[in-house]
Parts: sequence; C-alpha cells; structure tokens
Amino acid sequence: MTKGTALFDLTGKRALITGSSQGIGYALAQGLQEAGAEIVLNGRDTVKLAAAAKALNTPHMLPFDASNHEAVRKAVDEFEASTGAIDILINNAGMQHRTELENFPADAFEKMLQTNVASVFHVGQAVARHMIGRGAGKIINIASVQTALARPGIAPYTATKGAVGNLTKGMATDWAKHGLQCNSIAPGYFDTPLNAALVADGEFSAWLEKRTPAGRWGNVEELVGAAIFLSSPASSFVNGHTLYVDGGITASL
Repeated sequence: MTKGTALFDLTGKRALITGSSQGIGYALAQGLQEAGAEIVLNGRDTVKLAAAAKALNTPHMLPFDASNHEAVRKAVDEFEASTGAIDILINNAGMQHRTELENFPADAFEKMLQTNVASVFHVGQAVARHMIGRGAGKIINIASVQTALARPGIAPYTATKGAVGNLTKGMATDWAKHGLQCNSIAPGYFDTPLNAALVADGEFSAWLEKRTPAGRWGNVEELVGAAIFLSSPASSFVNGHTLYVDGGITASL
C-alpha cells in the first residue's frame, strides 16, 4: 500500500453508524467497510437492522433508540466492555416533517429536536467518553444543506441541522485536546427514503436541477468519500468543520 492510500485506510478500526439500516447510513456503512473498517449497525427497527447486517455480513448490531440517553449509554458501555473500542462514530439518525411553520405541530417539533439534535449529544457523549480515555477518536455528525440554507415548509428541520453544525463545533472545541476529530458532513439533496416524496415530485425535481450547479440529485454513494476522509488519518488536523457535499447548491444563488 502506498503512503497516499494508507492515509485513507480504515483497517483495524471499528465504526458505529446510527440509523444505518437504510439510506445514507447504510451507504456509509458499506463504504467504510470497503475501506477496511469493522461496522456496527444501529437502528430501532430490528427487522431492517438484521437485513442490513446480513447484507453487509457484519455480526455487530446495536438496536437502541438514539434519542434515549440511558439506552444509548447502556448499549455503548456494554459493547465497549464486551467487544471492544468504537474508533469512529457517525451520527446519522434523523427525521423530517414537512408542514408550513404556522401550522407545525408542537409534538412533531419536540420529536424532531430529540431525533435530530439530542441523539447527536447522547451518542456522541457516550462514545466520546471512551475515546477520550484512549486519546483518539473520530466523530462525524450528519448535518444538511439546511445547516446553511432554509426552504419553505421545513423551518424546524432547518433549526435542528443548524444546531448539529454548532454542536459539532462545540464537540471539537471540548474534545480536540483529547485527540478526537469531530466534524460534520452536510449533504445536499440526495435520493433517499427521507426524500422520497420530493424525488417523486416532478416540479420539485425540475426546480432542484435548475437550482443545483451540478444539475441533478445526489447519489448516496457520493457521500462515502467524504466519510472515509473524515474517518481516516488523512483528516488528523481537521476539526469542527462542516463539509458540504451538495453539488454546489450552497455556493450559488
């Protein structure tokens, strides 16, 4: 292996990816596995989780609710004690709810805060406590193009992803001194189950293709390179950064 490719080699590393039974989480799990990492899948739906584990041929599944602090702490601590270190964490669990702001249900707003923001804190803290003891670790939070931009009908989602971007900065500020690199990836518009309604909307897709310099939806596999970079020795001095993978949409008016 050449020095250049060794920078991106994840052999011997173990990665926990929340919300990884489908969509972006599953694509990242597959990509990191191909780069050499041992994968730990997470989700709440045990049937979907088992199917994903079988497809990836990984024995590691942690079926906890990422928004439940005690459940997260228990699952992570037990895994670390029984199986070994979690070297890489990707906080990917998230949800969407589309309604104009004046009619947005309060319970949906609270659920979104817990799923999109609190889960990043819960899992990040639980894993970081072990990483700090080892003096090394990689944490990657999945933000969004909405970390920087707003669009009608998803104001609370925009608020949560802005929070993820700032929580990432806070993690880096507190934990870089312990040898951790904490960064985020901000996907643009990708063809995923979360965006299924938008992908099926011809008018929206036409608008998106005009609005995005690359002129198309993203494919989830196009997020893998960024994840490998931020998980690998290649990003050893990158901290508190949000990497936009969005076809140029945040760069143009």
